Amino acid sequence: MSKLDSRIPKGELAQKWSDHKSHINLVNPANKRNIDVIVVGTGLAGGSAAASLAELGYKVKAFCFQDSPRRAHSIAAQGGINAAKNYQNDGDSVYRLFYDTIKGGDYRSREANVYRLAEVSANIIDQCVAQGVPFAREYGGLLDNRSFGGVQVSRTFYAKGQTGQQLLLGAYSAMSRQIGKGSIKMYNRHEMLELVVVDGKARGIIARNLITGEIERHSAHAVVIASGGYGNVFFLSTNAMGSNVTAAWKIHKKGAFFANPCFTQIHPTCIPVSGDHQSKLTLMSESLRNDGRIWVPKKMEDVHAIREGKLRPRDIKEEDRDYYLERRYPAFGNLVPRDVASRAAKERCDAGYGVNATGEAVYLDFGSAIERYGREKAAVEKIENPDMETIRRLGKEVIEAKYGNLFQMYEKIVDDNPYETPMKIYPAVHYTMGGIWVDYNLMTTIPGCYAAGEANFSDHGANRLGASALMQGLADGYFVLPYTIGDYLSNDIRTGKISTDLPEFEEAEKHVREKLNFFVTNKGSKSVDHFHKKLGKIMWDKVGMARNAEGLKQAISEIRELRDEFWKDVRVPGSIEEFNQELEKAGRVADFLELGELMAMDALERNESCGGHFREEYQTEEGEALRDDKNYMYVASWEYTGDPGKSVLHKEDLNYEYIEVKTRSYK
Repeated sequence: MSKLDSRIPKGELAQKWSDHKSHINLVNPANKRNIDVIVVGTGLAGGSAAASLAELGYKVKAFCFQDSPRRAHSIAAQGGINAAKNYQNDGDSVYRLFYDTIKGGDYRSREANVYRLAEVSANIIDQCVAQGVPFAREYGGLLDNRSFGGVQVSRTFYAKGQTGQQLLLGAYSAMSRQIGKGSIKMYNRHEMLELVVVDGKARGIIARNLITGEIERHSAHAVVIASGGYGNVFFLSTNAMGSNVTAAWKIHKKGAFFANPCFTQIHPTCIPVSGDHQSKLTLMSESLRNDGRIWVPKKMEDVHAIREGKLRPRDIKEEDRDYYLERRYPAFGNLVPRDVASRAAKERCDAGYGVNATGEAVYLDFGSAIERYGREKAAVEKIENPDMETIRRLGKEVIEAKYGNLFQMYEKIVDDNPYETPMKIYPAVHYTMGGIWVDYNLMTTIPGCYAAGEANFSDHGANRLGASALMQGLADGYFVLPYTIGDYLSNDIRTGKISTDLPEFEEAEKHVREKLNFFVTNKGSKSVDHFHKKLGKIMWDKVGMARNAEGLKQAISEIRELRDEFWKDVRVPGSIEEFNQELEKAGRVADFLELGELMAMDALERNESCGGHFREEYQTEEGEALRDDKNYMYVASWEYTGDPGKSVLHKEDLNYEYIEVKTRSYK
């Protein structure tokens, strides 16, 4: 049985990473040319890792199921990327970013990894500026910053509401350079369906060409999984519809422990669900909470009048509005962390104050910001005694410069002008803090198999602060993995090319073919989406924003029944040897049906509330999360034993030497 060894270096926290880099083994340039590395996923983590490893001299094979690495879901990130540069001179530092991240994660992340993340954050910005990423700049030409939830400084670098897209293009340009040199061999429209383990080490993958259906064997000396998160287990989420857990789940079933699967993040500012036939949800950037104020009516009669169309939100007087985040959390107001803001919105809507037809929406209002910015701009332009029309026009210009594409996107989807009418928002599944367990070097419990970015668990604890996903993905790919993977590969300089004719490759390919053949020959009557939607409803209702023991037990039972029904009655048209998106979805949903049960088991085992994991039995009198540090200050790492319901729990204790663990408060 595998043992957990986090391999955290000894020594002072601020020196661990630099000392570690100075003492790990290296591979010389000539030997790197003889070593193959597979990278699965080409978002920010995978793209930056592939580019950096190829730049170092390794021979890299990169895989993505999209038609181009530019289609990776990282492109959808809107608000920004954190870095401790203290450009605003407002007291930021590496330690403060480290502390905010630990606190934001409700003291459930690994101290050494988080400090390293904060430490390399400044390097990321320099790297991306050098690549030409067009970060926003202030009037003096310096890079601009804005604030995000859970912090009291401005440390978020951004490019309007398209930060993920611009950063991904930077990583893609670095990849393209290496592809042109032949150092990266790019496999677009390929999906990893199995990990190949030889003599206990990760030595390759089985992939399917999604255009031709061909099953391919690919060997390497190490495999990096950077395939993103598993939020689509809920069916409706802000993730791209193709986002899935398959790559991570395949390595889990081959021996990689899955850590903290119940730690999923509900984002507070998403466009609400509009109907039963909706296929995904749309995120509205957390950056909007810088200037938008969140509220619901105080009076129930106003709520009913709004729902019936008899009253517009602008008609409700200021004194009749409940700015509930500002009321409950005066120190942070609308900039509380995502889990806190999400639960507060749910509480107001559950109490009957939701402002749309379903009762599941609150307002995000820019009226105050438009007026404030308008008055500032009028003063700058020396306009004396401006009328309200002029003030609003000037204020809209400022808001448009900061958030214009986000406002445009909202109007396209909702057909409502957010400059004139407050946005309607509601929490939705967005990010997964849980993932494959990795040590300090980002290696999983399978030697030679690494996990980077959202695919691993390491940095965010029970709740991720806004603008930290891009930071972690690029930190892992640009500044961590390129160092640490060499320590392992230094033992492979005499290994030579890994043959794909080994019996382990043959067995893995056979397993993949059998599963695919089952899907296309099964005489079922229900579509893949039928099962995915049913799973999503179970997960949202019972493993979503709030959980309780009874609901979690029901979810486990219902998911098992649904999984049995899936294997008996799923219908997949077409064949293996062709472009077949239903076949792709079938494999992904099969994995979600196993993951969902493990998530419910993990949530049931953790008898506390922390971050995104809110157990209704464990809350304060004021409805806040109630942690149990004595019994649950550990990483829950699950080992697969052949049945998700019989997975074995391993615990990595979390020890905080450099911060004081205390009740998280944003009041």
